[in-house]
Amino acid sequence: MTKFPYLKQDFLASIVVFLVAVPLCVGVAVASGVPAELGLITGIVGGLVTGLMRGSSLQVSGPAAGLTVLVFEAVSQFGVATLGVIVLLAGLLQLAMGFLGIGRWFRAISVSVVEGMLCGIGLVIIAGQIYAAAGLKAPESGLGKIAGLPGMFADTLGSTKALTSLAIGAGTIAVIVLWKKMPKAVQTVPGALAAVVLATAATLAFSLPVATVQVEGLLGVIQPPGAEAFGELANPAIWGTIIAFALIASAESLFSAAAVDRLHNGPRTEYNKEMIAQGAGNTLCGLLGALPMTAVIVRSSANVNAGAKTKASRVLHGVWLLLFAAAMPWALALIPIPALAGILVHAGWKLIPFGQITALWRAHKGEALILVVTAVSIVAVNMFEGVLIGLALSVVKTAWEASHVKMEIIDKGAGPIQAYLSGNATFLRLPKILDSLESLPQDRPVELDLSGLHHLDHACRTALENWAARHSATGTEPVKVTEPDEAPAEKVTA
Repeated sequence: MTKFPYLKQDFLASIVVFLVAVPLCVGVAVASGVPAELGLITGIVGGLVTGLMRGSSLQVSGPAAGLTVLVFEAVSQFGVATLGVIVLLAGLLQLAMGFLGIGRWFRAISVSVVEGMLCGIGLVIIAGQIYAAAGLKAPESGLGKIAGLPGMFADTLGSTKALTSLAIGAGTIAVIVLWKKMPKAVQTVPGALAAVVLATAATLAFSLPVATVQVEGLLGVIQPPGAEAFGELANPAIWGTIIAFALIASAESLFSAAAVDRLHNGPRTEYNKEMIAQGAGNTLCGLLGALPMTAVIVRSSANVNAGAKTKASRVLHGVWLLLFAAAMPWALALIPIPALAGILVHAGWKLIPFGQITALWRAHKGEALILVVTAVSIVAVNMFEGVLIGLALSVVKTAWEASHVKMEIIDKGAGPIQAYLSGNATFLRLPKILDSLESLPQDRPVELDLSGLHHLDHACRTALENWAARHSATGTEPVKVTEPDEAPAEKVTA
C-alpha cells in the first residue's frame, strides 16, 4: 500500500471522471459527424496512453467540444476515412514541436485570441446543436446556422416530432443547470450523466419518437487509414487542416494545463513533455481512425475536485471507458441524440467568456476587440482562418503599442528649431513623425536630436534623411542630426 499511498483517492476520482467523460465522448463524436464509439476510443487512448506519460499529472485528455467544429468541417470536406491521416500527422507535428522545445512558447499566445477562439467555437456549437436537438439538419456555415435559427424554430412549431425532440434537448440543459442546486450527496453523480440517464428513461418510458445513437461496435468503427486516405495528402487543402488540428489542440491542451496548475498544489506542468504526451496520443488516435484529443478542462477540473493525487486516476478512467465500450455498447443505442445535443449546447455556452469580455472592455479595449473579432471571424469564415486573423490582430496591436514615439519641438524664436525624438521610431509611427517635421518653417535651421530613441528602423531612418534633404534644399542651413548611437556628437546629414 505504501507504493500507492493515494490509491483510494485516485480510484474514487477515476470513477467521477469516467462518469463525466462518457456523455461528453459520445456527444462530441455524434456532433462531429462520426460514430459514437470513436469518441470513446479517443477517451480510452487519452487515459491509457497520454495518461501514463509525463507532462501535467492531473489533467485528463479526450475528445473535446472545442475541436467539434473543426472535425465536422474536416469530415465534411475529406470524409471519415481521411480523418485518421489528419489526426496522425497532427500528432506527429505535436511530437516534433515537443521535442524541439516549442511547447512552452504556446504560453506566449495572446489570451484574447484563445478566449476569442473558444467564444467563436461556443457560438457555432450552440447554433449547430440547436438544430440537432430538434432533429433537423443544420446549415454548413457558421453564419448560416445562426441566420437559419428563426426559420428552424418556425419549422419546429409545425412538427410534433421536432417539438418532442427539442423538448428532450431543453430538458437535458435544464437538468444540468439545476443539478448544481441539488444536495451535495446527489451531486456526486455528474449533472451531464444524470441528464442523459433521465432523458433516456423518459424516451423509453413514453416511447418518444426521437433519434438515438447509432451503434456499430468498438471493433467495427476502428479504421486505420489506408493508401487512399494517405493519397489525400496530395491535396494542398488538407495541410491547412492538419496544421490547424495540431496548433489548436496544442493551444487548448497547454492553456488547460495552466488552468489545472492553479487548481492544485502538486507538481507543475512540464509543457514540452505535455506536448509530447498529446502528440503520442493523437498519433495513436490517428492510426485507429479516431477523433483528435486535447486536454479537457471539464474532465481535468472534475479530476482535481474529486481528490485525485496522481496520474493513476486518469489512467483508471481510461480503463473504465474501455470496459464500458467493450461490455455495454448496447447502452449507447438507448441514448437520445437531442440529449447529447443539449449537453453540447451547455458546453458551448460555458466556452463563451462573458465575464472576461466585460472585464477586458473596461481595462483593455484593444484586447476585447481582438477577442470579439476572433470570435466573429470563426463564425463568419472558419476556425483556422479565424484564429489566424486573431493572431494577426494581436501582433499588429503589440507592434503598434511597442512603437510609442514622442516628439518635442522647442522654438525660442531665434536660432535653430530643436526637435527631440524619444521612444521607438518605427514605420507604424512614421506619418505622425513626418507630419510634425513637415509643419516646421522652411526658412529656419533645424536640429533633429534622435539620441532619445531606443529603436530606429530602416523605413524611419530613410524617411528622416529624405526630409532633411528636402528641408535643406530650400537654402537654409543643413539639418543637424544627433544619431541614437552617436550622442552627443552631431552629424550633418544634408
